[in-house]
Amino acid sequence: MLLADFITADPDPMSIASPRRRELPAELNNQLASGYQLLQNERFAEAMTQAEALAQRYPLSEHALEFASEAALATGQPARALEWIRSATDASGGNPELKVKTARLLLQLRQRDAARRLALEVGAITSTDPRLIWQAGSICAATQQFADAIGLYETALAALGAPPGLLYDLAVAQFFAGRFDDAERNLDRLVQRMPQAGHGLYLRSTLRRQTPDRNHIEDLERRAAAGFPNALAEAATLYALSKELEDLGDETRSFEVLVRAAATRRRSFDYSVSPEIEAMQALRSAYTGHFMASEHAAHQEPGAIFIVGMPRTGTTLLERMLVGSGAVHSAGELLDFSNLLTKAIADAMTADRSLTPAEASQRIDFAELGRDYMQGARTAAEDRPLFIDKMPVNFMYCGMIRKALPHARIINLVRDPLDTCYAVFKTLFFDAYPFSYDQKELGAYYVAYHQMMQHWHEVMPGVILDVHYEDLVNDPEGQARRVLQWCGLPWSDRVLDVPDDSVAFATASAAQVREPVHRRSLLRSRQHRDGLATLIETLTAAGIAVP
Repeated sequence: MLLADFITADPDPMSIASPRRRELPAELNNQLASGYQLLQNERFAEAMTQAEALAQRYPLSEHALEFASEAALATGQPARALEWIRSATDASGGNPELKVKTARLLLQLRQRDAARRLALEVGAITSTDPRLIWQAGSICAATQQFADAIGLYETALAALGAPPGLLYDLAVAQFFAGRFDDAERNLDRLVQRMPQAGHGLYLRSTLRRQTPDRNHIEDLERRAAAGFPNALAEAATLYALSKELEDLGDETRSFEVLVRAAATRRRSFDYSVSPEIEAMQALRSAYTGHFMASEHAAHQEPGAIFIVGMPRTGTTLLERMLVGSGAVHSAGELLDFSNLLTKAIADAMTADRSLTPAEASQRIDFAELGRDYMQGARTAAEDRPLFIDKMPVNFMYCGMIRKALPHARIINLVRDPLDTCYAVFKTLFFDAYPFSYDQKELGAYYVAYHQMMQHWHEVMPGVILDVHYEDLVNDPEGQARRVLQWCGLPWSDRVLDVPDDSVAFATASAAQVREPVHRRSLLRSRQHRDGLATLIETLTAAGIAVP
């Protein structure tokens, strides 16, 4: 699960109109009001023209410069927006609100260290509005500095009287940091204040394995009976109930509730899996063995280890082992590669509108893609020599990764197909993996993933290391040694240790990854063969065996 997939009630950091404008002379105030109205009406080019004129006329006005930053951002110029907002901050004498906006832009531009430092500056100003301190905490969380985020959230909490959104943000940071008891206490406070806060109920249930003596099943049933404000709250509560029933061994009832939860979530949004499948088919057609063997300029910097695959296949367990070696730092689940690739493809299609996205991806500057990726990723990896990017969906881009970063390591986690799909099906991902709530869509996506990985192995043999989840849990030392050798790293006995609280994992598996390696999930899907019949039919029709 992505960090961004956790729902947050973080206050809007980039509100269109600044309340500070009330202090301005009428003429400037009126011009700014009309400019912000242009932004609200999505007349961005006009707003940019007006912003440039105002910034030139009022070069020392923080308000004119702030508006210029907003207009630049709206017109797709984040680097220019950063220049304007920095000038506005200087003109204001270091206004904390503008510092937060600056930090947000730094984060957008993947300058994570600078964003975090600025957020901490805001938190250190004793007169800062506690809502800005809350925002500063969210910036630290986005850079995966959860200890800093927790400190800022707790400072804001003391001043704001425990708003539910802040309680949730604090609990999420504590969850990722391994402070599960603290997270549960804050989630208990949250659901007392908001009884139908489904996201809080779901997170609370995932913090630990529930037991007969310590669970929330009656509480969840009571809340479910009371009704829900929306479909997401209903689905999240049902996912929580299903998870706790499974923990207590009531597999039949757990699965019944799970089916209701998934159907409820799926009905709440429009989606078709077809475009994603078609995109993967197009990549397979474009990235032939001949193209992969052709010469392209590339970025030769080593250090990146990509862990890819379907979600819920053991990617976090392998990440934990590599981090435990002491030689590798985790950068988390980065969107950097896909975002940079998407932008490069868009630029290529703008230059030649006859290109398809797959064709356009072959025209990009792979060396520039690799260089830009490494520059930003290293800020997430705290400039360590070796780092992990554990974004599962990078499996689609293995060919592009190879072209851009020929010295990167790529590891694909493979798990029993039905176990994989069942594990995905029973997880609430919020805004990620929309295919996961319908068995037919889930099966179709898995087939496309399977075909995509077969293709990458065929067109660039020996480049990707497959690690099977079943082997990883049955022989953790043997598989860890194999992976370390693949990465050119020496063995360390610490690889097999359970991580302590000093290591954060920004993933839905943050609780499970702190347990000793276990085998209780092997073939667990087979208990629900009848209930997963549609999924099994989709897999077997594509030639994927389900023993």
